[in-house]
Amino acid sequence: MEFRKQTRCVFYTRYHLVFSTKYRRKIFKSGLGEYMKVLMKTIQRRHPELEIFEVNTDVDHIHLLLSIAPKMSISRAVIVLKTNTARMMSKKFPFLKQVYEGMKDSIWSPGYFVSTVGLDEAQIKRYIELQGLEDSGQAKLEIP
Repeated sequence: MEFRKQTRCVFYTRYHLVFSTKYRRKIFKSGLGEYMKVLMKTIQRRHPELEIFEVNTDVDHIHLLLSIAPKMSISRAVIVLKTNTARMMSKKFPFLKQVYEGMKDSIWSPGYFVSTVGLDEAQIKRYIELQGLEDSGQAKLEIP
């Protein structure tokens, strides 16, 4: 388990995000799905508060496993991911504007699914119970 650091915090966050295409259009066939995976990975270069671990597409939606820094809300991260990928996809594949009949830079439906992924309750409970023992040298804490 690797913790990330910012100026005033240390964190471990994992989120499972799912976005679907507008009208559930099946646009991620063959090369478009692969290109979307590459695009998602490039976004983290411009937005270091996002770290994307896994990306996979189905024909009409995308799954992401990512870490979002606490200074950024989940809804803001979704906006960053959707707007950047939609803009880059419509630039690279102009036919998408015809698929969505004049909709400007909008390949995604407005909603999304998010779920947290991380330590289970028993691990956190044990960590809290043993917290004082680590400082006194009585127990070595390890979170698997």
